[in-house]
Amino acid sequence: MTLTDPRTKYPVISPPEQTQKNPGLDVEMIPTADRGEDSYVGSGKLAGRKALITGGDSGIGAAVAIAYAREGADVAIAYLPSEEEDANVIVGLIEDAGRKAVAIPGNLESRQECFDTVDKAIKGLGGIDILVNNASRQISHDNFLDISEDEWDKTMKTNIYAPFYLAQAAVPHMEAGSSIIFSSSIQAYDPSAHLVHYAVTKAAMNNMSKGLSMALLAEKGIRVNAVAPGPIWTPLQPSLGQPMEKLTQFGQDSEIGRAGQPAELAGAYVFLASEDASYVSGETLAVTGGALTP
Repeated sequence: MTLTDPRTKYPVISPPEQTQKNPGLDVEMIPTADRGEDSYVGSGKLAGRKALITGGDSGIGAAVAIAYAREGADVAIAYLPSEEEDANVIVGLIEDAGRKAVAIPGNLESRQECFDTVDKAIKGLGGIDILVNNASRQISHDNFLDISEDEWDKTMKTNIYAPFYLAQAAVPHMEAGSSIIFSSSIQAYDPSAHLVHYAVTKAAMNNMSKGLSMALLAEKGIRVNAVAPGPIWTPLQPSLGQPMEKLTQFGQDSEIGRAGQPAELAGAYVFLASEDASYVSGETLAVTGGALTP
């Protein structure tokens, strides 16, 4: 195998000024992100598994959906109705891998919608043994005083309430050996001043994954872990997720010298869901481009 320098595996991106309406679409990003469509090759690590991935239409969630399908899993993706265009692409890629795809549009801000989403996934897939709590809301604010009550509530409901309710809905249907994975963030450890509310939720999500791991491992044999990405080029960034001056140099101040691509996260989520991680629970796997975490 030829070694690849991680600093140059992908180009340093300098995105042009651009703004999308939140939550943003992969198809409208400049430059486009690599979700592993042309590069991820599976090896049967998740054969026969049944996964629900929230935010599975774009960005990291899409990369995970592609990888899971190519590893042999049937996959349900939950997404906002406004993201249908991206979702259709991912559904097609899951089916191209020869796996069942279930598309579940909806808004996970309500408890009932979370339970309905899990119910639809179970009916569509015939069960559930992987839950990836990935959907998140990220809106940048130059001054935390400008964060409105509505914005605070939406961020909390999407990033903290929803993963909790989704886990409550899924766990009664999960057997021993199942896996729950949270998408945390480097922001949980090193918060940016313009993402105060988002960073709070990622720290809480990180803590929630560890708490649930203690509650579920001994009792039910369900492993719970998290992945903490660094600066990854996803639709969250151009859809009001970054100040424009940071967007146009996105990821260039990382230790590796560039932004990460969603495809570079897929392997972490595959590992944590697979039997290779049978002795791993309560862990937060950092994929930060070199930034250190506690």
